[in-house]
Amino acid sequence: MQASVRVPNGFFAHAKHDLLLARRHLGDTLAPALFFVMACTLVPLGLSPDAQRLSEIASGILWIMILLATLLSVEKIFMLDYEDGSLEQLLIAPQMISIPILGKIFAHWLVIGLPLTLLSPLLGVMLSLPTVAFLPMILSLALGSAYLSLIGAVGAALTVSLGRGGLLLPLLVIPFYMPIVIFGTATVNAAVAGQFWLAPLAIIGAMLCGAMALCPLAVSATLRAMSNA
Repeated sequence: MQASVRVPNGFFAHAKHDLLLARRHLGDTLAPALFFVMACTLVPLGLSPDAQRLSEIASGILWIMILLATLLSVEKIFMLDYEDGSLEQLLIAPQMISIPILGKIFAHWLVIGLPLTLLSPLLGVMLSLPTVAFLPMILSLALGSAYLSLIGAVGAALTVSLGRGGLLLPLLVIPFYMPIVIFGTATVNAAVAGQFWLAPLAIIGAMLCGAMALCPLAVSATLRAMSNA
């Protein structure tokens, strides 16, 4: 019997599928970027317009705002597929599902993490971040935002059956987000101080590699356990 919901197969098919969904739900797709811009814009108004003071906290502001912007979107990684039944079809398919799941996470990074990373230099100028820190900032945010998507996918899988995860999803993932924020800000601050910034960036890369290896497996196990419950 033919399934009522057509489920794409493979990494690129699932990535393309989720990119099309993001295009159809453009409001949800743009919300994290708009939040990121508005939140960073409010900081000079709420703290101080002094360039020296802003430059000292710019890296932390950018990283925290990207973390919060990512949290706005991670619960939707599996939500639409769960609601229309295609996630269940994927789980019962006789194939290894960690590769399609990785494709979905990659699509989330393309839609959320990459635009936030590309916006960061503009907001860095507004926050008086020295130009010498732009390259380390972009590299650390590119790697770090991918890590945020991977960890967020695990939290999204744990809460997908709850409908809207509410406060539970942030409580699950924020403890795992904290190390990447620490090393991300350390990378930018080291560049500002004229120090060697590749060491914290390498740690971010190592954390990303570990998350790429483990998170799709964790998501697969979580979704299968949910399906069998």
